Amino acid sequence: MSKERVHRFVSKDLTLRIAAVNATEVVRHMQNLQNTYPLATVAVGRSMVGALLMAAQLKDDQMVGLLFRGNGPLGSIYAEASYNGHVRGYTANPQYQPANYDNGLSLKEAIGIGLLSVARHQPFQKQPFQGTVELVSGEIGQDIAHYLHQSHQIRSLVSLGVYLDTYGKVQSAGGVLIEVMPGVDEALVEKIQKNYDDKKPNISKMLLDGASAEDLIKPFLDGIAYEELEHDHPVEYFCPCTKDRVMRALELLSNEDLEDMIEKQEPVHVTCQVCGRPYDVSIPEVKALKEKLYKSSLH
Repeated sequence: MSKERVHRFVSKDLTLRIAAVNATEVVRHMQNLQNTYPLATVAVGRSMVGALLMAAQLKDDQMVGLLFRGNGPLGSIYAEASYNGHVRGYTANPQYQPANYDNGLSLKEAIGIGLLSVARHQPFQKQPFQGTVELVSGEIGQDIAHYLHQSHQIRSLVSLGVYLDTYGKVQSAGGVLIEVMPGVDEALVEKIQKNYDDKKPNISKMLLDGASAEDLIKPFLDGIAYEELEHDHPVEYFCPCTKDRVMRALELLSNEDLEDMIEKQEPVHVTCQVCGRPYDVSIPEVKALKEKLYKSSLH
């Protein structure tokens, strides 16, 4: 099966930047790894799609991270993606279940009131560029559009979809991001808005029916001339966790905790919460870590 990628387009007059993606496989992968229940799946899935679309407009090796922090039961939702198509996502409360599904899969109550922080990392920068805005809807797409307008003065239309079957499993996921550049002819903006209002494109339903990434943008850009740009990076679920990072995390444990592990002769089994990769730390490794920490405490 050929890997999906984020498709990028630009209007012929260069005042619209468009990105579209079918992210079904990576969102399904996230669900399988973290066993996310329906609301968490939709929240993390939409966030991953949004991060992929935003990252595609950056440059090589640059990354964008989205952190939604609300006072609702889902707590925080994080997704990050790179220009090169790597993406991962996570929520603090993957198995959250509401008392009932009277509101369907609306995220408003599940996320609650809070903030969206966006970090853009560049390979040679020590500190990422960071911007924070208040959540306006909790439905992810509108919050990303609000961020782009507030922090970058870019008006945009963000349409994200994650479709689940009756068992709560991911059937399709994808999205469209249209960014309006300064100096645009306002008639063009009105045309997109009218297309959107008239056609009410449903991204996840279109993907379910076999739509390609280009099919996704057609209803929005009806009557507007555009062309596709080169962007040949396959989308894949990727987590930068390593054994080194696990060892660094263990350094935060107290001397007593490490001593306890050594006494019980229990190797440490650590599973990355984001990608499910298992790590084993042997007793000799725990001993070596304890000695290293003891030595550094003497200095």
